Amino acid sequence: MNHIKKIKFFTIVTACCLNMGFLYSQDPFRALSWKTPTAFHSFLMRDVHQQFKNRRQELMQAQTSLEAMIKYCKEVRDRYLNILGDFPEKTSLNATITGILYADGFRMEKLVFQSIPGRYVTANLYLPEKGEKFPVTVSLCGHGLYGKKPGVTPALLARNGIATLVVDPIGQGERWQFMNDKGEYLTRGATTEHTLLNASCNVVGTSLAALQCWDNHRAIDYLVSRKDIDSDRIGVWGSSGGGTETAYLIGLDSRVKVAAICSYFTERDRALELQGPSDGCQHVPHEGLARIELADFPLMIAPAPILILSGRYDFVDLWGAMQGVEQLKESYKILGVPERVKQLVVETGHGLGKEKRNELVTWFKHWLAQDDSPLIDKEENPFTLEQSYCTLTGQVITSYKDAVSIPEENLHRAQQLSSERGKFMAQKYEKIREGISSLLKLPDVGRNRLTANLTHTYIQRGYTQYHYELIREGLIPIPCILIVPDKMTVDSQVDIVLDDMGKDHFLRSQDNIQEYINNGRILAAVDLRGFGETEDPEQYNDAKYWNREYRTAMTSLHIGKPLIGQRVADLLTLLDFVSTNEHTREHVISLRAAGLYGPVAMHAAVLDDRISQVIIRRSIKSYQEFMTSPLQKDMFSNMIYGVLRYYDLPDLVAFGKGRIRYDD
Repeated sequence: MNHIKKIKFFTIVTACCLNMGFLYSQDPFRALSWKTPTAFHSFLMRDVHQQFKNRRQELMQAQTSLEAMIKYCKEVRDRYLNILGDFPEKTSLNATITGILYADGFRMEKLVFQSIPGRYVTANLYLPEKGEKFPVTVSLCGHGLYGKKPGVTPALLARNGIATLVVDPIGQGERWQFMNDKGEYLTRGATTEHTLLNASCNVVGTSLAALQCWDNHRAIDYLVSRKDIDSDRIGVWGSSGGGTETAYLIGLDSRVKVAAICSYFTERDRALELQGPSDGCQHVPHEGLARIELADFPLMIAPAPILILSGRYDFVDLWGAMQGVEQLKESYKILGVPERVKQLVVETGHGLGKEKRNELVTWFKHWLAQDDSPLIDKEENPFTLEQSYCTLTGQVITSYKDAVSIPEENLHRAQQLSSERGKFMAQKYEKIREGISSLLKLPDVGRNRLTANLTHTYIQRGYTQYHYELIREGLIPIPCILIVPDKMTVDSQVDIVLDDMGKDHFLRSQDNIQEYINNGRILAAVDLRGFGETEDPEQYNDAKYWNREYRTAMTSLHIGKPLIGQRVADLLTLLDFVSTNEHTREHVISLRAAGLYGPVAMHAAVLDDRISQVIIRRSIKSYQEFMTSPLQKDMFSNMIYGVLRYYDLPDLVAFGKGRIRYDD
């Protein structure tokens, strides 16, 4: 009897809860009918995989003949140089040797040169003890705070007859960019610094990878100027981030005759899917769009010998590395030199250990020095970090008064581009719109059918709440909630609210809802892709990158579809819905955008006259802020590659003719 009473009790309670909307309040602001974790990333990966497939088919076609293979190698290099961007005119290196240290079997020269005026590059040149003219390798450093800190491998190469120049990358060693007055790092390390610096590079149409590539290219310029270096026998190598630099450099500089890549080489689509985008210096925007795979970089200097060093337990995907090596072997077979591709897989993880190191030195001895004698295997570098310093203070930025930081460089470039921006904004109205649409890579959303599925309807006191799933063919669905007040009139305004904390965050405040219904205004709360219901999970976005949606933002740049452009497309879809929905059509439309949504709303307003006004709060006000305030977060969320060649956000505000304003 007690059991029956309990059943009746719970039945009554459940019915009451349903009638009162209590159960609905457990998840009151969800509109999509499907689970969404990682959905947006999976959606983007379709483009990544398709671009990879297209490139793979091109390579397979090239592998049918020697002529086609040679043509492919040239064309892929041309595509790479096109996305790498423009480089400055070469100026004097003003190279200075600031000291020399001696050790058993080699000496080390401490070197400073300027890759461009004001950009000082620090490097250590290891030279064999005996000989007059040496083959040489350029050693590119992996991610580490101390850059060219004296290591075993350069000393080992020098003891075996091969000179080696170890170059400090930007943001490492003696080339820190972000320091306080005490000389302390302002970020957690090189990977963070590189990523933040890359943002200021991207908006002016370059990348940190390109800047580093230029520095390394100029390092080779220095080497070939020396009488004791054989300019016909130049190699390059690096591990991890240094492997990235190696790949990018060999694509640019045909003077490299031999290369070795450690703990970096894999297939890009597998890397993006399994571990997500890497540090900012490891991405040139539009690589996927240009159909460039990691295996393509060695092909750009083919048939130069290439060594791939992999760890079986490396986070860099081994399967992808093996597939890439097979592509290289098949390509080099067509070129008639299959012996010039080699992969060593060792029972280790990430980095350059003893087994890999000995293989690397043996490789360069064979191909650069034509020397197959046993290694002089002495794993010792007696020099300390402080002894290796090329500058007086241990940092370029505090040693040279005329040293220019990367944000300062980019700011100067942005100022130089102001005349180009003026010309762009001086065009006719429609031409400006066309240019903005092209830069955003906007699809023609109006051509694709729009379906609005009503997933829930809730009648509340004073208003009705409608939940819609907006599906535009080819695009990711958009969750939207309409709150229609009982007091609505023909003059009621539709306010589209975009809150980068998610519509749920905004709507959970009853005061926010009440403000609208009391004034008879219609509220449309929406999550554009990557926010709210389709937000990429936090665990997939490493905190060191200072961007809460780094994975999707960088993947979007890779495929050539900026994240902000995708969101503008979503917003235009929403406008189509609002303009035709029975509750909202023929009503004036206003946008209220907060945080990362600010630039999205601004771009939509200049492209679509249906938006009567845009009110923005707590958002960036200029892309030049990326240079003047380079330590801010979430810069890649609104990244448009090369945008400052065309316009800045104040230009869009002016273009809006009073329709766009900030509320803070």
